[in-house]
Amino acid sequence: MTSDNTRRDNAFPEPAIFSAVITPHRSLGSTGFLILMLAIGGLSFASGMVFLLLGAWPVFGFLGLDVVLIYVAFRANFRAARAYEEVVITSSELTLRKVNPRGRVRQWTLNPLWVRLERIVHDEFGIERLFLVSRGRRLSIASCLSPDEKASFAKALSSALGEAKRGPTRTALE
Repeated sequence: MTSDNTRRDNAFPEPAIFSAVITPHRSLGSTGFLILMLAIGGLSFASGMVFLLLGAWPVFGFLGLDVVLIYVAFRANFRAARAYEEVVITSSELTLRKVNPRGRVRQWTLNPLWVRLERIVHDEFGIERLFLVSRGRRLSIASCLSPDEKASFAKALSSALGEAKRGPTRTALE
């Protein structure tokens, strides 16, 4: 141990009390995306051919443009899905890592003794926002989860914070 009571080596890392990776939900996988784009492209091509044969040739181009715009929108959505949050609680620290879609990492390390979980709750919809509050700083957390998922996450996180505040337990050897 050092004079400030922190361990400087990683030979004996502390066990995690709580560890979670929060990712945005995406219901459409790569196979579904391919099938959807083929269906939209096929429908647009068939509709465009009808308009082309009727003499309304500009409609054919606009239907093609629609397919391209839908493709670009889905690709942007998939790129945004690369973002995630990671929360790890040990008996001596709470680490929050937020990784944006471009891979930029922002990390906060807090003392779990000073952290409390703040909830903003709507009467009809449930938990809208979660914050980690420590020494006057508020960090938004789990914003991509649904209200029910936020409630479940908040319950698990509160339990882990309570365990961290109780401190490490030792078992007596007989």
